[in-house]
Amino acid sequence: MLRPTWAEIDLSAYKRNLQKIRSKVGAEVKVLTLLKANAYGHGALELGLYAQEHGLCDFFGVASVEEGISLRLGGVKMPVLVLGSLFPFEAFSYAIDYDLSITIASLSAAEAVKEIARKKGKKARCHVKQDSGMGRIGTRRSRVMAVLEALDKDPFIELEGLFTHLSSVDTDPAYTEEQIGYFRDTMTNVRLQKIPVQLCHMAASPAIEARPDTYCDMVRAGHAAFGLSKGYEPILSLKSRIVFAKEVSAGSSISYNRSFVAPRPMRIATIPVGYGDGYLRSLTGKAEVLIAGKRCLVLGNITMDMCMVDISQVEAHVGDEVVLIGRQGTEEITALELARKAGTIDYEITTLLTARVPRIYKK
Repeated sequence: MLRPTWAEIDLSAYKRNLQKIRSKVGAEVKVLTLLKANAYGHGALELGLYAQEHGLCDFFGVASVEEGISLRLGGVKMPVLVLGSLFPFEAFSYAIDYDLSITIASLSAAEAVKEIARKKGKKARCHVKQDSGMGRIGTRRSRVMAVLEALDKDPFIELEGLFTHLSSVDTDPAYTEEQIGYFRDTMTNVRLQKIPVQLCHMAASPAIEARPDTYCDMVRAGHAAFGLSKGYEPILSLKSRIVFAKEVSAGSSISYNRSFVAPRPMRIATIPVGYGDGYLRSLTGKAEVLIAGKRCLVLGNITMDMCMVDISQVEAHVGDEVVLIGRQGTEEITALELARKAGTIDYEITTLLTARVPRIYKK
């Protein structure tokens, strides 16, 4: 690393988070761990291989066939479910070749996957997605049984799962009950018609914490696994080092468009991290970093590759460590803190960390 900006991923904390989830849901419930979007910025292949090696989950979840293929080429052998709606339907062919489980969200997709699987002479593992109120992808309540029946008994289809996504567990209990009711009705119909669905799942991280009655056969853990949910350990820290420090007089300008003008003599440090690394420009004048165990305010517009901070009140020099996300001494800056200051969510803060930020995995 010649440019001193990096992210540290604590694999031991990741392990403890997944063990906590396993303990919470019980041994009879399978755990799917999300690795989509580079595991929310944490590193999909590294976390996938680590979880596989230590038996921390039963399934992985990705958003696209390409993400699933990358895991397979990297050595992941465990079941991988592509949670996104596959289109064009030719993508089913690649999913089957790489033994990826497929989300089926419509009757046309069901017919397409049957035809492709038959032509290839290979079984397709399918999870039917019911839209119970998320409004994103999935077959609505009135049509989901038609999709299941279209796949049932086909010799080249394995009906591995049936699932839905609860959109508002932590904000709208009444709507959540409505969604759960829709999905439970479908599960009842599946049992009555003896359709051999192996795994029903609807609980993601919020429901894992708040709604044990939604666990079904499997839960899907992302936010909690990465320590972004309350009660879990954050596994990512974002760090850098001071590369330049100077004293400025009152009236001195800092960054583009003179976005900060020193009201008094100050000491300013330059940190080699910016929005090109995923450190949002919208954090300008709001975010703080940790230097020498103390909070220092980011001053002036955050630029693509650098930002400037006020070190007037700390003893700091070129080469000193800077913590942008994580703990230093008794102080801590979380992804949630940055998200609130930027007007977004903590998922986005970690997911936006770009590839040029090296990830260092610590056991």
